[in-house]
Amino acid sequence: MRKNKSSSASAEQELPFLSHLFELRDRLLRVVMVVMVIFLGLFSFANDLYHLIAQPLLAHLPEDSSMIATEVASPFLTPFKLALVASIFIAVPFILYQAWAFIAPGLYKHEKRLAFPLLLSSVILFYSGMVFAYYVVFPLVFGFLTSTAPEGVAVMTDISKYLDFVLKLFFAFGLAFEVPIATILLVLGGVTTPDSLVEKRPYIIVGAFVIGMMLTPPDVISQTLLALPMWLLFEVGVFFSRILVRRRAEASNDEENTSDEELDDEFEQAIAEEEKLNK
Repeated sequence: MRKNKSSSASAEQELPFLSHLFELRDRLLRVVMVVMVIFLGLFSFANDLYHLIAQPLLAHLPEDSSMIATEVASPFLTPFKLALVASIFIAVPFILYQAWAFIAPGLYKHEKRLAFPLLLSSVILFYSGMVFAYYVVFPLVFGFLTSTAPEGVAVMTDISKYLDFVLKLFFAFGLAFEVPIATILLVLGGVTTPDSLVEKRPYIIVGAFVIGMMLTPPDVISQTLLALPMWLLFEVGVFFSRILVRRRAEASNDEENTSDEELDDEFEQAIAEEEKLNK
């Protein structure tokens, strides 16, 4: 009998686990399908898309210089790679939505209300980081790098190397702009507090510059342009986390007050009923 009970219990545990795996598979397939649909729409414009991405460098190249392809398949594979990565970047809102929909059934009602604004904010911040990199960082970095070329050296960048360079910067700045969301999640998860983060501000500033050094090319401009927004966005995250913590405390106090009032009302009703019975 015990063996039958244990086997039935293990079977019941396996069924939800398998259902979660099937749901995860279905959501991953949806993500792949959406990315492929976007890719098919972008592939015919892959060369134009690469020309758009290369504009910050082309604007600073001398008149007699141009970008080159040092490998045989680079003229085809490089725009192909760009179109595929751009498809993934464009599909980020859908990817994050699928991730949220997968974990949403396990969240409480108040957590679901908070999850959607955080999801929307993370998407906006990710794209804001990419826009900041393209319009602010790229012109400064490429202007600095092309101006430091020794005399007699023609600056002719390989198209595949350039694509790897800019994709790394896009990802680094998109990820760095998620600092407020990470800060809020750490505070709401009880891992730390806003006051503790403020006390550790000097270490966080140093850490921002270390991360900027690791994620960006070895030049001071890009490292500084990544570290400073990370620090400022950290301050934004601390500010909003204080507001959320205060609201959570007020909500808990209101719940305690309402529960006490309900207990008082029930007690008064019970006394009134006893008095009626005694009469």
